Amino acid sequence: MPPSSTLMTPSPLHLHPLKSATISMKQLRSYPPEISGSTRPRTTHALLRPHHRTNPLIWFSAFLCVILIVLLIAAGVLILIVFLVIKPRIPNFDTATASLNTIYLDSPTYLNSDLTFLANFSNPNTKIDVAFQYARIELYFLNRLIAAQALRPFAQRRGEARLQAIHMISSQVYLPPEIAAELVRQVRSNRVSYSVRATFRVRASLGIGHFSYWMYGRCQIELTSPPGGVLVARSCRTKR
Repeated sequence: MPPSSTLMTPSPLHLHPLKSATISMKQLRSYPPEISGSTRPRTTHALLRPHHRTNPLIWFSAFLCVILIVLLIAAGVLILIVFLVIKPRIPNFDTATASLNTIYLDSPTYLNSDLTFLANFSNPNTKIDVAFQYARIELYFLNRLIAAQALRPFAQRRGEARLQAIHMISSQVYLPPEIAAELVRQVRSNRVSYSVRATFRVRASLGIGHFSYWMYGRCQIELTSPPGGVLVARSCRTKR
């Protein structure tokens, strides 16, 4: 008997069902659609919006906006340079002299008085002319208005000063009893205090350009008692 030969047969391959399915699914996902058998169409290009040309009117409007912004910036820089070079200043309002002619009370809370003071307007600018388009001056005693006067418009050249007499007359002006009593006390003590408040509308001119603004003057004055009351103290300031 011929020697017995051992037949070598390959051992069967055993795969875990769940693991095999998992590997297959991962492999299928990594394959291209044509290989994996997927027939789903690609939608990449469908998500992109179609290209449209910009309306020329929009480009023209944007160009005008850019030009306008550049012009505004250039104008602001130019105005800043002019102000730094010229250094414009507001006119000054002051009270040079004053006289208190009359004070008496009727009944006894109605005031009658006569006050005259010399207002000094000066333009400190060396390159700017000014014009007072509106001017109103008011006289107060203890924050109580007792007289007012409006001035006619006038102009001042650069570096010019102007003196103008202001005549304030109070006729039958009612004063509360406590204010009337304080006025009598000040007259007896030979020191009467008033407040002068001025409001102006000023136009400043520089060559062909001009600009307008409001200006306010405040003066606190002290006079001796009438008749012949004279100015003994004053404090004035002007602001915009």
